[in-house]
Amino acid sequence: MDTNTLQAFIAVAEQASFSKAADALFLTQSAISKRIALLEDQLSTKLFDRIGRTITLTEAGNALLPRAHRMLLELEDARRSISNLSGEISGTLSIAASHHISIHRLPPVLRQFANDCPEVVLDIRFDESELAYDSVIRGRLELALITLAPQPDSNIVSETIWEDQLRYVVAPDHPLASYKAVSLQQLTEYNAILPGSKTFTRQIAEQQFSEQGLQPQVSMSTTSLDTIRMMAQIGLGWSLLPETLIRDDFKTLNVDAPPVTRQLGYITHKERTLSNAARYFIQLLDREKAL
Repeated sequence: MDTNTLQAFIAVAEQASFSKAADALFLTQSAISKRIALLEDQLSTKLFDRIGRTITLTEAGNALLPRAHRMLLELEDARRSISNLSGEISGTLSIAASHHISIHRLPPVLRQFANDCPEVVLDIRFDESELAYDSVIRGRLELALITLAPQPDSNIVSETIWEDQLRYVVAPDHPLASYKAVSLQQLTEYNAILPGSKTFTRQIAEQQFSEQGLQPQVSMSTTSLDTIRMMAQIGLGWSLLPETLIRDDFKTLNVDAPPVTRQLGYITHKERTLSNAARYFIQLLDREKAL
């Protein structure tokens, strides 16, 4: 059993397809099939059921999958630990950042990192916070900069770097704009435009309502805060937006409820040894927090 066969096994399991796994690993489908056949021969058991075009894990395959992930992560961790001994900051740093952080918070840190660490290849993905969170949990990324989860997984180490103050806003011609003060109950009587139901920001937004036994009337949702801003600005409903997105084309509502904030920061996996590059990137983030 070697890393190549385990990587092929994981790719087929996650893609539920030999051809898609081949594309993901830049191999031929024949090469993927041979690696799976070799692994099944070594383990003396069938790992996949092939019914027509449908690929599913057998009981043995389901048992192997988390162990295969763990074996590859531990090998990568050992390589990283040995590499760190040199003290050099080089190699590839794989991170993810939410779109909002990428645009409104991250540029100064990225600029400084690029200047200080020219030997590092920065592999940065711009993902929704929830996708980036899952990638760190699965060991695919060293570091992610996201809206922090209200209820984090026990394997996640998180650190707040920025705080986003969120404000209830409407277009100037919205019926709520004429009120000097607005209750949460009144907000539920009008359409709301909020992030998707599975996003961390939506969970934060709805928590205040649920504490009073209320539920916002969400008419539209998307993962893009800029799109939400646009839809609220043209009067399609009220929204809860970060102060960084609020301009004079909005009326900020005076809501009789405590201020809403969301924590923005970085996460890592507690079992993962960070590369020297990731450690230095975190140092820059911590300096940003101190400013």
